[in-house]
Amino acid sequence: QVQLVESGGGLVQPGGSLRLSCQASGASIRRYAVGWFRQAPGKEREYVCGFNRNGIPLYEDSVKGRFTVSRDNAKNTVFLQMTSLKSEDTAVYFCAADSTIIQSSLRNQRQYDYWGQGTQVTVSS
Repeated sequence: QVQLVESGGGLVQPGGSLRLSCQASGASIRRYAVGWFRQAPGKEREYVCGFNRNGIPLYEDSVKGRFTVSRDNAKNTVFLQMTSLKSEDTAVYFCAADSTIIQSSLRNQRQYDYWGQGTQVTVSS
């Protein structure tokens, strides 16, 4: 199994940038599909972006063109580069991983076996 730890959250002004990290341990991240999810107060957790086991990405429309997901195999880490941030992006961000999920199911959080504990992102002026 794999363990996941998110980091990099914080306070940023609208239009600013922030990079989140998802450090994996216990297994190579290369064997897993990875998804980023977020949950704002009073709302359900929602899909943001991710990639399948071959590294093919899938972005939610609300972040397409602003967020980029990437992977560093040497560091066993997945990154979420966020630019042009909006107040609507404020949420706790989670990374999740699964060894069998296919790309068409990346948005379905119930398909993921492993989850980090989240990192807070606040976009405010």
